[in-house]
Amino acid sequence: MKNSWKGFSALLLSSTLLFAACGDSGEDASASKTYKIGVTQIVEHPSLNAAYDGFKKALEDAGIEAEYDYQIAQGDNSNNTTIASNLVSSNVDLIFANSTGSAQAALSATQDIPIVFTSVTDAVGAELVDSMEKPGGNVTGTIDAHPDAISNTMKFLKEELGAKKVGMVFNSGEQNSRSQVDSVKELLQDMDMTVVEASVATTADVKQATESLLGKVDSMYIITDNTVVSALESVISVANDNKIPVMVGEFDSVKRGGLGAYGFEYFDIGYEAGQMAVKILKGESKPADIPVQVPQKLKLIMNKESADTIGVEIKDEWKAELSE
Repeated sequence: MKNSWKGFSALLLSSTLLFAACGDSGEDASASKTYKIGVTQIVEHPSLNAAYDGFKKALEDAGIEAEYDYQIAQGDNSNNTTIASNLVSSNVDLIFANSTGSAQAALSATQDIPIVFTSVTDAVGAELVDSMEKPGGNVTGTIDAHPDAISNTMKFLKEELGAKKVGMVFNSGEQNSRSQVDSVKELLQDMDMTVVEASVATTADVKQATESLLGKVDSMYIITDNTVVSALESVISVANDNKIPVMVGEFDSVKRGGLGAYGFEYFDIGYEAGQMAVKILKGESKPADIPVQVPQKLKLIMNKESADTIGVEIKDEWKAELSE
């Protein structure tokens, strides 16, 4: 009887250790998992690249191990569709969509794989989410439109620069861009100002479209249009030669020659999108339950060199916000 008890005790101890080992193994496997993240981005330019960097940094800071399948559509929406299909076929754990078109293509390709977007201007209008507060479905993210950015920019053009006719070069095929142009036009109805449009289809069209505005406008506003921003130097060159101030939609475009922008850091909205992805990957939240987030900070940045080139004097209240 004594020997039998010892045998039972030994068996019980062995079983306990076995189950403990299995539990430890499961926890280790979970902690050491490497997630596969599919990245679809419409085109390469500094703002979108900064958003991608911010996204990766958020996952890194959270201790998430990830491998990234990073694909660029080269400004072609048909490539967006192909990229999205490829990422779904690869069975990635999550898709990071960096632009409106990229997010739309990803959503068309899957309703199962979670999608986190950024660099999207109108998530509801683009039919990515049901509402900002309750996205629904498998999509959420951060937008690149602060509610006061456009109104502040138009007030600046009118009150500080005396502008009345604002030229806007944009790709009418980008829902993101059409939404911003419509917002500007609606706002200017009560400001005794008008918009003069010049539409493009590719970056090769940007210079000619800008030149078509000469003699028709006294200022320009280049929004966060991926096609035009990719060829921003063409706009700046034409505008500077004709002493036309160019306000832009984000800080990287100021550094590239725009006169100024009311904006935010794209790294920050990418980082905030990454924080959403962390919650999803860890199983803490579903995309449907994570509200779409707007940029948290808005400030004016000016480019002194551009101001000097077109003869705009930098006022004292602007000097603290000069671009580097």
